[in-house]
Amino acid sequence: MKKTSFNFVLSIVCSSILWGACTSDKTPEPDIEQGQSKYVLMTVTDRTQQNGGGYISAYNEFPSGSFSNVVGGKSLQGVRGMAGWRPYGNWIFKMFRSADASQGIEKIEVDRDGKVTSGQFISSKNPTEAAKYLGTGNFVIQHETAGFYWDAAEPLKIQKFNPLEMKNTGTLDLTAAVNQNIKDTDTGIKFKAIGQKFLAIKGGKLYANITYGTLSSTQAGFFDDYFPDVYIAVIDLATGQYEKTIKIADAGSIAYINDNAMYDFDTNGDLYIVTQGKHLQGLGGKSKIVRIQANQTDIDKDWVLKFSDFRAEDNGKFVGVFVKNGQMIVTLNTESLSGGQGGNINSKDIWKYYSIDVNKKPFVFNAIQGIPTGINPGAAVAVVEVDGKILLRGATATGTNAYFEFNAATNTATKSFEVNQGGTVTGFVKIKVK
Repeated sequence: MKKTSFNFVLSIVCSSILWGACTSDKTPEPDIEQGQSKYVLMTVTDRTQQNGGGYISAYNEFPSGSFSNVVGGKSLQGVRGMAGWRPYGNWIFKMFRSADASQGIEKIEVDRDGKVTSGQFISSKNPTEAAKYLGTGNFVIQHETAGFYWDAAEPLKIQKFNPLEMKNTGTLDLTAAVNQNIKDTDTGIKFKAIGQKFLAIKGGKLYANITYGTLSSTQAGFFDDYFPDVYIAVIDLATGQYEKTIKIADAGSIAYINDNAMYDFDTNGDLYIVTQGKHLQGLGGKSKIVRIQANQTDIDKDWVLKFSDFRAEDNGKFVGVFVKNGQMIVTLNTESLSGGQGGNINSKDIWKYYSIDVNKKPFVFNAIQGIPTGINPGAAVAVVEVDGKILLRGATATGTNAYFEFNAATNTATKSFEVNQGGTVTGFVKIKVK
């Protein structure tokens, strides 16, 4: 099934907001008689803060019109930690605890009446240590009783867990796999980890990025890469054994994990992976998307999509990817990126949607019409598929806060629904409840 698919430091990585406008001001009404399906929406009230609060609410019908995501007595309100939205099947998880933004894996519970509550939480083995770094709780699920995640308390191990019972079930020690790429002369490496930013499962293999950072602070592992290449370990799931390390050449930094889908599977099983480039402030340069074909475990050397294919100046980056039936959707900056206070990377309307035929070279970037150029979608669920509808997050600095439905045949998008209270949307999914 399609993946729907915490913002690192928002001024460095990306920012969030979401979706938006229609006609009425009516909040979707609960309809208990319609069965067990629920449409669940998460909004963030302060996207400028790493630990921003927000709301998660459930509805019995696909939202329409303009409505509030604050449903009295039923919404889960998080004072902090409304980030890291990660659905799997009929489950919803977050990488931060709603109550206090502690890093880990929180399970969200939705009952038949539409009440949303915080469920069980897997915390770091050492929360004090986890607070020093970013990424604890980055996870991937193999099936209902098996998953894998990263914990800063044991950075050279991948943790195993049972998603059904929400319990840690052991570790995979990959210290040797991480250290084999390092020479005695590599004294600039201050931080090492595996699975901190990228974990994916394909064809019975677990793929985990290997971090070699030059910092030992909270930002360790994020745009401080020691090597120009991105290293990814391949682990056999049947045996738990490390098999090999593959690399994405001259890519700088693999994308940071958060609410946004930084990798995606095409309908045929090909895996596409975003890298964000070599700029120390996360402003791009050498950003690219690569793929691992469905029946392969190595990077496809005959296929790479570079930002410089879009603009020769190479002054930007990819911030997400969605692929279906060979058609890719990306958002790209329309002008050179600038960071820091007053920079345009997160606060300006410079990000535009494009579709690309992955099988046609040279690549053609087709601007999607009908949706405004907006703010950075890099820490939000920018593209999601629900009920067969592909929805694009349309959020602008001037007030648009909508999801737009994409029409692949015409390469256009029309407004689907708007959130007018509760903050900007960062997650939307359909689930079934018991």
